[in-house]
Amino acid sequence: MIVRLCDYLKRDLKAAMFRSRASKSTSADTSVLTAQDRLSAWHRTVVAKHWRFSLSAALVAIATTAIGLDLGIVNLWERQAQSLFFELRGPVTPPDDIVILAIDEESLSQGQYYQENPARYAALQPIESWPWRRQAYAQVVTRLMESGAKAVALDVFFSTPSNYGPADDQAFADVLEQYGDRIVLAANYNNISLRQGNLSEPSLPLPQFRAAGVEIGSVTFRKETNGKIHRLGQAFLAELAQEEATLFGEPMAGEPPPLSFAEATLKAARESYSNRFQENVFFYGPGGSFTQRPFWYALDDDPWQNQLQSGRFFKDKIVIVGTTATVHQDFHEAPFSESLLYPQPMAGVEVLANTVATLREGLSPTQLIRRPALNALIVLVLGLTVAGLMNRTLKPLSRLLIAGGSVGLWGVVSYGAFAFGHIILIAGTPMIAIATIGVMDLGVSFTADRLKRKHLRTALARYATSPMIQEIISQQDDFRDLLDVHRAGIIGTLLRDRYRIVQILGVGGFGETYLAQDTLRPGNPVCVVKQLKIVSDSLKAHRLARRLFEAEAVVLEQLGEHRQIPRLLAYFEVQQSFYLVQEMIEGKLLRDLISRTHPLSQRAVVEFLSDLLPVISFVHSQAVIHRDIKPSNIIRRSYDGHYVLIDFGAVKTISDKLSRGGTPVTTTVGIGTQGYMPSEQANGMPSVRSDIYALGMTAIEALTGKSPQSLKRSEDGEVIWSHRLEDLSPVLTKIINKMVRYDFNQRYPSAQSVLNDIKQLDYEHLPDASVATSDQNFMTPSDTTYNQGTRPGVIDTNSALEQTQILPTDWPDRLNTPPPLTYYRLSQSADSADLASDSAALDSAETEGEKAARAVTEDLPTDSPTACPDPLA
Repeated sequence: MIVRLCDYLKRDLKAAMFRSRASKSTSADTSVLTAQDRLSAWHRTVVAKHWRFSLSAALVAIATTAIGLDLGIVNLWERQAQSLFFELRGPVTPPDDIVILAIDEESLSQGQYYQENPARYAALQPIESWPWRRQAYAQVVTRLMESGAKAVALDVFFSTPSNYGPADDQAFADVLEQYGDRIVLAANYNNISLRQGNLSEPSLPLPQFRAAGVEIGSVTFRKETNGKIHRLGQAFLAELAQEEATLFGEPMAGEPPPLSFAEATLKAARESYSNRFQENVFFYGPGGSFTQRPFWYALDDDPWQNQLQSGRFFKDKIVIVGTTATVHQDFHEAPFSESLLYPQPMAGVEVLANTVATLREGLSPTQLIRRPALNALIVLVLGLTVAGLMNRTLKPLSRLLIAGGSVGLWGVVSYGAFAFGHIILIAGTPMIAIATIGVMDLGVSFTADRLKRKHLRTALARYATSPMIQEIISQQDDFRDLLDVHRAGIIGTLLRDRYRIVQILGVGGFGETYLAQDTLRPGNPVCVVKQLKIVSDSLKAHRLARRLFEAEAVVLEQLGEHRQIPRLLAYFEVQQSFYLVQEMIEGKLLRDLISRTHPLSQRAVVEFLSDLLPVISFVHSQAVIHRDIKPSNIIRRSYDGHYVLIDFGAVKTISDKLSRGGTPVTTTVGIGTQGYMPSEQANGMPSVRSDIYALGMTAIEALTGKSPQSLKRSEDGEVIWSHRLEDLSPVLTKIINKMVRYDFNQRYPSAQSVLNDIKQLDYEHLPDASVATSDQNFMTPSDTTYNQGTRPGVIDTNSALEQTQILPTDWPDRLNTPPPLTYYRLSQSADSADLASDSAALDSAETEGEKAARAVTEDLPTDSPTACPDPLA
C-alpha cells in the first residue's frame, strides 16, 4: 500500500510538472548533466538495484566459507537433515533373517518364578538374578546353533570373570570352543590418557574366551555433532587407526584391533558383503522394527516349543543377543530415536541390528561429494543463483517465494536422492542459508518500508495544505491523521459571517463537504456545505470556474424545487473557493435499510420505485442526469417516509467542465460507482437510461440484500439475480430486468415509462415481509443522516469485485437518437484525452501547486536500503 502511494504520488506530481512545462520545452535554458551528476546518478542506481543482492551474496559467502573449512556447525546441520530425511521416509521392512533375542524386562523377571518354585522352573535357574550366570548364555548358544542359526552375536561384555566362579566361565568357554568362529563376542573402547595424548583402548573378552576362536566385534560408535549415531562401527575404527598413526607413527604392538560388530557378525555367519566403502548406517525404523523374542524363551522348554517351534524359528538366521531393558540404560540417540516424531529411545542392540543389515545389503547412504571445497563451490553457485533470481524483482512477497521455493526444491531433490538413491547431498547448510536470506530480506524490506513510510509521511505533512496532496492523503487511511491539523483550523470557521462549520464530512478530489450551522436562522439549523477548490493559479481557470459554478447553482436551484430533492440554500465564493449550501435531509440511508439477512419485501421495493421514479423523471426533465444513483445516495426522510434523492454532484460537474473547457487542472476522476454504473456511462456517454439502470440495480440490491458487484452475469452481460428469491412476482421481475438490460436501447426510454408499468402491478397481492417503517428507525441521531454525498469527486469502487462490462467501440453508431444535452461529468477515459491537451493553455510561470508538486517529488525517497523495496507491495 505505501509503495503504491509512493509511485502514485510521484507519477501524478511529475506528470503535472511535465504538463506545466511543456510550453517551455523550446526554451534555450536547457540544463545539461555534468559528469559528476551522471556518476552520482549511476552510483545511486547501482546501490538501489543491487544492495539486496550484495547482502544475500555476503550470507552465501559466509555459508560457503563454513563448508570449505568443514566447521562443526556444518556437520551438525547436515546430520540433522539426514535424521529428518530418515523420519520423513518412515519405517521400512527390515530383513527377516536378522532377529534379536532380547534381554528385556520380561526375561529379567523370570528369576522370581524359579525362587518361588525351583523344582518346576529349574530351567530358569541360570537367570535367577542379574548378572546372569554365563551358563545361561552357554545353554542358549547351544540351542540356537543346534537349531540351525547362521551365527550368534552377543552384545554382552565378558571382560571380567564370572561372579559365580571359574566353573561358570569354563562352561561358557567349552560351548565357545565347540562352535568356534560362528560366535561373536562384544568389545568396546575406553579412553585412556597418554603423554602423547588421549587414546582409546579396547576392552576385550577374557583371554580364555578369545582363545576359543570366536569373532570379536567392537560395539563402539562415534557420535556426531548432533549427538546421534550415524556412521558404522568401522568408521570409528578407521579414525582410531589414523589417530594411533599420528601419535606413534606406526601401529601399536599387541593383538590386532577387532573388527566392527557388523563385520564380525557377517564374517561369523559366512555372509558376503560389498567391498566398497560404506560409512553411514541405513536405519530401517524405530526401536522394535527388527523381530524380537525374549531371552528366556530359549531357556524354558514350554515357550521354546510353542513360541519358537522347538528352535525352527532361528533356522538360517543371524541372532543378535542384547539388552532392551530400561534398567540397563543401553539406549542411544539416533534417527528414529528421541525426536519429535519418534520420542522413544533406541536400544544398542537395535542399532547393531541396523548396522549388520546395512553392511550386508549394501544400503549405506553415501556422500556424493566428500571434498569440502567442492561442496562449498556447489553451495556458492546455488546461493548466488537464488540471490540473482531474487534480485530480478523488488516485490518482497515474490522474493520470499523465490527463497522459500528454492529451499523446498533443494530439500525435495536432496530427500529424493537420500531416500531413493541412498545418496547424501549437502542439504542442511544451503537450505538454512537460503532460508536465512529470505527471512533477512523480508525483515530488511519491512524495515525499509517503515523508513520510507516515515520519510513519505514527513514529506506529505510538509505540504498537507496543498489541495492535491490533501486528496492523495484523504484516500489513504494510514495518512489521514495528517489532515487533523488542517481540519482543526477549519472547525469553527464562519463562512460569509453566517455558516459555522461544525464537522468535516468528507474530502474529495476537488473539495470538501462540511456540516454547518446557519447562525442567522432561529435555532441555528444544520445544513450541508460543499466546497470546490480550483487547483490552479491561472486567472483564466478561476474565471471559467466562477461562470460554470453560477450556472450549476441555477440548475441545483431548479432541481431543489422538487420536495424530494435537497434545496439549494445559498452559493458564494470565499478566497477563490466556491461553496454550495444545501438543505440537510434527516432520515436514514437506503443503504442502511438493506440487510443481507433482512432485505426489503417486494411490496416495499415497489413503494420505493413508485416514490422515486417521479423524482428521477423530474430530474431528467431539467436536462440533468444524476449518474450516481445508489443506496447511499437515497435517504428515507424521517418525518414523512418519502425517499429523497441526494448528491447531484455539482462539484463534480463543475470539475469536469473545467477539464472539458481546456482549463488546466491537476486531477480528474471518473464518475459513477462500479456495479451501479452501466457500460455506456463507464465509456463517458451516459443518458437518461443510465439512471434507470442504476435505479434497477438498486432495486435488485434491495430485494436480494447483495451488492451488485457480487452478482453474476450471463455471457450477454445480463445480470443474474431473480433465482435467489422465492415467490418473486414475474411482472416485477420483468420490469426490473428491462431496467438493467446490458444494451441500453432495450431499456425503458424514460422514468415515466417505468412508472407506468409499475402501476400495472397487483400491489395488494405482492408479498409484504416485515419492513422497518416505524418512526424510531428514521431518527436524526445517526451518522448516516449526515452522509449526504460526503465524498465529492471520488468513485466508490472495489477492484476485487467483478468489473462492469464495456460496450463495443462501435456502439455509438447503433444509437437511434443522440442523448439530450445534459450536465454530466467526464469518465476516466475522457479525462486522459483532455489532460493531454492541457499543456497548451498553461501559463509560462510555475504555479504554487507546481512548486508543491516539485518539492514533494524531490522529498520522496529513492529506492535505497532505506527506501520502498517494492513498487507493487
